[in-house]
Amino acid sequence: MINDAAYWITIAHLPKWSHLKINSLIVKVFAEKKSNFEDFFSSDTSIWENEFELTGDQVETLSQAKKEIANNSFLAESLYNQGYELIPIINQEYSPLLKKNLKLKYAPPLLYVKGNKKLLQEKSLAIVGSRDASEIAINFTDAVAKKATENYQVVVSGFAKGVDKAALDSALKYRGQSIIVLPQGILTFGSGFRKYYKQIIDGDVLVLSTFHPKVPWRADLAMARNPIIYGLAEEIFVAESSNKGGTWSGVNDGLKKGRVIYVRRPDINENNANNKLIEAGAIPVDTLGEMIESKLAVALREKSIDHAQDFRDEITTLLAKGSYTAKEISTKLGMDWSPQKIASYLKKIEDVEIIKYSKANKYRLKNKNNYEQTTIWD
Repeated sequence: MINDAAYWITIAHLPKWSHLKINSLIVKVFAEKKSNFEDFFSSDTSIWENEFELTGDQVETLSQAKKEIANNSFLAESLYNQGYELIPIINQEYSPLLKKNLKLKYAPPLLYVKGNKKLLQEKSLAIVGSRDASEIAINFTDAVAKKATENYQVVVSGFAKGVDKAALDSALKYRGQSIIVLPQGILTFGSGFRKYYKQIIDGDVLVLSTFHPKVPWRADLAMARNPIIYGLAEEIFVAESSNKGGTWSGVNDGLKKGRVIYVRRPDINENNANNKLIEAGAIPVDTLGEMIESKLAVALREKSIDHAQDFRDEITTLLAKGSYTAKEISTKLGMDWSPQKIASYLKKIEDVEIIKYSKANKYRLKNKNNYEQTTIWD
């Protein structure tokens, strides 16, 4: 186990290699070649070039990384001795939701964890927002966290000041469970492990990092951690956002990728960017996290499908932003139509085209450069 872990640590942190490049190599080694990293690193570099189609620069990077395997073996042994665990992306304990949401392109190849690993398989929800959150945003966070625990959903937290920390503490206050996603290496979280020792022992908290175990907190790592928070969550609630920073960029990125994101509808005197996110396609919710019915939903309920042409502009405006399934269209626009009814209607719109997927078709406007999700192995 420790030997395998040493190879995974080496591969997961290859300098200047993207997650896509690393995951593609993993696919070649394990899925295509039916091999493993021990055999791979024992191979001659000519095999790396010819059979694995690696460039000269990539071969050089791997050759340098190979020299670190011995050191990483000591690191892996130290991690296991201290109660940490490593979960490679090919392991069944790896979060299936993280794979589904981030795909081959962005999914981290290796997770470092401590605590209840089973939380990675449970229903989940993330509450995100500003570090300097207002009282109303903190109250919203508490209400959503309470509802999540009542629904047996794990609350995903980035452990930042403000909304993230409030989400974690509220979940535990209501005797729920939480995943802490670190913006640093897992070995540098000493004070956090001491503070949440009981909750970790009781199985209510899982601490997770995707970065090298020894790397300290950095601002760029905090930004890189945000997609992991979103990726681990089935539902995303935004308590408060400015028009820049991690929450703003994370929500906009999620909307482009077709994620369904709920944003608290702000009071008229609030100074934040929540309404801008709603205008960008997020779903407005009230102070308790309940979805606010849109004018379109009310109108559609009162009209038959024959009159749906009246609302074509709102539907096509949404499709101009990206590709969505019929269910996602219904949710984003607050429609009470079934996916089948929406699909039937969309076939009548000349400017809409279908993107066929194995599980659910998506729809978009023709001749638009929309976001396309890549696939990942099962």
